[in-house]
Amino acid sequence: MVRSMTGYGRSEVSKEDKKIVAEIKSVNNRFLDLTVKMPRKLNPLESKIRDEIKIYIQRGKVDLFITLEDLSDSDEKVKYNHALAQEYIRYMKDMSAEFGLKDDIRVTDLARMADVFTVEDLDEGDVSELWPLLKNAVDEAGEAIAEARTREGMFLSADIQKKLDVMTGCVDYITERSPEIVRSYQEKLTAKIHDLLGDAGVDENRIAEEVTIYADKICVDEELVRLRSHIRAMRDTLLEAEKAPAGSEGVGRKLDFLAQEMNRESNTILSKTDDVGVSAQGIVLKTNIEKIREQIQNLE
Repeated sequence: MVRSMTGYGRSEVSKEDKKIVAEIKSVNNRFLDLTVKMPRKLNPLESKIRDEIKIYIQRGKVDLFITLEDLSDSDEKVKYNHALAQEYIRYMKDMSAEFGLKDDIRVTDLARMADVFTVEDLDEGDVSELWPLLKNAVDEAGEAIAEARTREGMFLSADIQKKLDVMTGCVDYITERSPEIVRSYQEKLTAKIHDLLGDAGVDENRIAEEVTIYADKICVDEELVRLRSHIRAMRDTLLEAEKAPAGSEGVGRKLDFLAQEMNRESNTILSKTDDVGVSAQGIVLKTNIEKIREQIQNLE
């Protein structure tokens, strides 16, 4: 599929007393740069989450936000360490007696001591039990963002095809105009020699030689052939990608390479010509190639 790298997806799934919300957003990036933000207790599942996201996204700056709500609060328990509290009290009383200090220990003071109260998170077994629900949420969000990226990608593909149509028109014009440029040069050269030397001084062989040199200098046949080939390759790549199944490899890098080659050929055409019409079409070529390159930067 032709996919944009910009998109958003969200999913909310619930089962019994658990609810998980997954949100994904993505923007352009050369490679896959995935950031996962979620409750610390889910960290053991991060590797699985990343593998799941890669099913739907191959390239882009991706942020995944996961929230977990446990309505029963069974995943976190406050634990009171009675033995440790006794140790704190004993040492405090010893300090009071040793230094002659007032023994004014309060419950709030004791509660602030390290590890008197601790919060127990889900153990590894409990976390693994959450995976089916979490996977469901991630998959639904992944499908949503994949659909959004595909939808935008189709619009980008249609826009690129229109610009390729314009470029094809430019290539056609230059192809038709090139022989006219040579004929015009020959006529102007012959007329100029006639004006300077008259009929007696005209050397047709010399004129033919000069015309041949000029024609070779401005010849852009090879560039036009390659340009047509690149345009056709880009069209075919887009059409094939549109028909490809979901999860197929992105086409952004291949299209970017073709656009670079198109730019190279158009630069050569502009450097060789001294014709106003061809120069104008060459500029139109470069303008549309640049626009295509900008659009390609949005494609996966």
